[in-house]
Amino acid sequence: MARPYNIPPELEDFRNFLYLVWLYLWEAGAITAAKPDPTEIQYDIAEYLQNGPRRKVIQAFRGVGKSWITAAYVIWRLLLNPHLSFLVVSASKDRSDQFTIFTKRLIAEMPLLSVLKPKQGQRDSNIAFDVGPAGISHSPSVKSVGITGQLTGSRADEIIADDIESLNNSLTQLMRDQLSERIKEFDAILKPGGKVTFLGTPQTEMSIYNTLANRGYETRVWPSRIPKRVDVYQGRLAPLIVNQMEHGAVPWAPTDVGRFSDEDLLEREASYGRSGFALQFMLDTSLSDKDRYPLKLSDLIVMPLDTRMAPIKLVWSAGRDQIVNEVPVVGLNNDRYYSPMWTAKDMEEYTWAMMFIDPSGRGSDETSYAVTKMLHGWIYLVDAGGFKGGYEQDTLQALAMVAQKHKVNMVQAEPNFGDGMFLELFKPVLRRIYPCTAEEGDRATQQKERRIIDTLEPVMNQHRLVVDQGLIRSDFDSAPDPGYSLFYQMTRITKERGSLRHDDRLDAVEGAVRYWTEQMGVHAEDAIEERTTRLLDEELEKFMENVVGGTIDPYKDIWFDLPS
Repeated sequence: MARPYNIPPELEDFRNFLYLVWLYLWEAGAITAAKPDPTEIQYDIAEYLQNGPRRKVIQAFRGVGKSWITAAYVIWRLLLNPHLSFLVVSASKDRSDQFTIFTKRLIAEMPLLSVLKPKQGQRDSNIAFDVGPAGISHSPSVKSVGITGQLTGSRADEIIADDIESLNNSLTQLMRDQLSERIKEFDAILKPGGKVTFLGTPQTEMSIYNTLANRGYETRVWPSRIPKRVDVYQGRLAPLIVNQMEHGAVPWAPTDVGRFSDEDLLEREASYGRSGFALQFMLDTSLSDKDRYPLKLSDLIVMPLDTRMAPIKLVWSAGRDQIVNEVPVVGLNNDRYYSPMWTAKDMEEYTWAMMFIDPSGRGSDETSYAVTKMLHGWIYLVDAGGFKGGYEQDTLQALAMVAQKHKVNMVQAEPNFGDGMFLELFKPVLRRIYPCTAEEGDRATQQKERRIIDTLEPVMNQHRLVVDQGLIRSDFDSAPDPGYSLFYQMTRITKERGSLRHDDRLDAVEGAVRYWTEQMGVHAEDAIEERTTRLLDEELEKFMENVVGGTIDPYKDIWFDLPS
């Protein structure tokens, strides 16, 4: 069916329509730029929306305005053909509704678009509406839904998947698998010859967007800076960026000065941390350097731990039968937890237990703690976590109760904060609840990231760090956001300064493991052999006492009578 109105031929090019939308928003004060023109990258995204393949992925740095551009694109498509139907899908219903509401407001307020205003009797809500010239159809012109909402039954000529990936739905491998299954539903919704456009920035290094190429999607990437390494994008860099590089653009220079200056990007990098900036602004999800993330979940031994005793020997394995599926996994590249392949039946009490505390600084830091216990060369991580605040009585009391729960022999506190003030405030509380030794740990002088890796990597590589299975669940549930999780921090740390936005819980675990470094020289086999010899001597002594009334002097190798 033809449209019942004429439009200027210039508007057959979406970029011209985008300029008119931007001009209107600029005059309305919604855009605070010096002039109303979209930037070069914004025009490039617009061109790709119009002329790109039917299945495409647009990855552009956060803040470039890709959602606004695509909302204008939806209106432009409806202006050209008001009989089309669009389905907008986002990670949350609220996010997709914002897209639809913005689209509806532009139609209602921009004079050029008055011909698209819904008529009486048509759908006209914020989550589903028709444009005026649309014919009678089961599907509205524009409809919004969350990725976990009711997709079945919808039909669309084009699906806009706007930020369907979030930290809340893609943090673990199970979550990513579930999200991948939801995306498959798009093929049942799409009308013949329809289009699917993904808009997004990757939330994890194992982003769902990386898998879409296997489903026939073409990805184009616009990073915020000229990349230092081109190979990590696997040929997906936008030709505009490649052209800038071929014409002498300096590596790490801003690609779109009209949006973000070098100073602005530096501030954002400091706020996000390097790994976060790499994802959100450089769209770099590469894991090509196997040593970049040296701490792997698969190097841990995971099992339910008793607070008092542990097996005298464990054997690590990464077999399929040892995979632990009962806890959330936040590792990279299918990194998983593994239970021991074999555990000795004999149990023995831990030889020593200690608790390490890393007091909070300011802002969003946590006062974190870790409780480790030792037996025969294995370090058992039985508890770890964090509390908001540092000097508050509630925090001090909670820490003392953790020490009491695990019957620790010693508490150490990081001395670099407050020149020992935290420990002096903590000691009276500890004496009242659970009297035990409290002292300052060694003062750390090495760069934090390198110190953490240098301490934990050798222990984990030798599979000497055993983690309580329940701790993994409690750590995941107690983290205010994924960045606070111990095991998220463990798998994202690199030797680059500032690689983590939050590192408090991991820093506490490093302090607790560092305490045992000198003890790790005692080989487990030697300790077990010593225990076996001791038990054998005790049994022989009992035998001699009960049967022949004598015992063996292990030093003289002669018989002698027991004293009466």
